[in-house]
Amino acid sequence: MKNIQIEKIVERILVQSGSSVQVELEEFFPGDRFAGGKYNFGSHTITLYIEEIKAQCLQVFSSLDHFEEYLAIVFAHEIGHAEDRELAELIQKMEEAGNDVLKKRIALQIERNAWDYARMLIPEKLHSFMDTIIGYSLEPYYEALEVSA
Repeated sequence: MKNIQIEKIVERILVQSGSSVQVELEEFFPGDRFAGGKYNFGSHTITLYIEEIKAQCLQVFSSLDHFEEYLAIVFAHEIGHAEDRELAELIQKMEEAGNDVLKKRIALQIERNAWDYARMLIPEKLHSFMDTIIGYSLEPYYEALEVSA
């Protein structure tokens, strides 16, 4: 997929959201995590890692046939972080949390909030596709809490 198509998808969702977040496109995440996107609270910037998103799409669906939809969903999720009115408070609570279980619960809440917002940006016809992605995304949080989804 050409960057121009990716930029069109990003622009469409950004306009739809009304968010003022800045967006950067990069090829790879500069770390050892498997991150398709990252929201930076301090700079109010979303970075999308295109090759990581492709790898995730292949891992979950075994093809890139639905890469555009996958990208849109990942981006909508990151906008969910950017537009989360509770995020600053949740970050503060996480920093003040006295134990790991509480930190993990707060991290899960941050992710759920972002997914709830993302659902409003994605057409309903894609919600079952999105639910699969959400399941994979939240699985490590539930496993960390030893809670079944």
